[in-house]
Amino acid sequence: MEKKTDHEFDIRFYEAVLRRSPDYTEVIEILGGLYTKYGRISDGLRMDRKLVRFLPENATAHYNLACSLALSKRNADALRSLRKAIELGYNDIDWMMQDPDLKALKQHPEFGVLAETVKTQE
Repeated sequence: MEKKTDHEFDIRFYEAVLRRSPDYTEVIEILGGLYTKYGRISDGLRMDRKLVRFLPENATAHYNLACSLALSKRNADALRSLRKAIELGYNDIDWMMQDPDLKALKQHPEFGVLAETVKTQE
């Protein structure tokens, strides 16, 4: 049996947990990450939106939403979510600068402004 089905098992497992506990935020976050990692960008975006609804003051939730929006080629929305994440305290500038999910945003002038904002908060 091929190893590639391990992630399918994980996804099915977390989907089953989420069906039983639809407000289990840790599972929503994990499932969003798995969907995105394995190319199910729209499903990952759906989970990230759900997580932000449950945790509106969570900087990481907004950061993850920004990543999903950027991968969905919704750059204006992604920049808005990234700005919100930074306002809520997101400060991992090293990861932000190298995160491949944000690649599409790095050409936008606002991304540079947001990066400078994070650097000055350190």
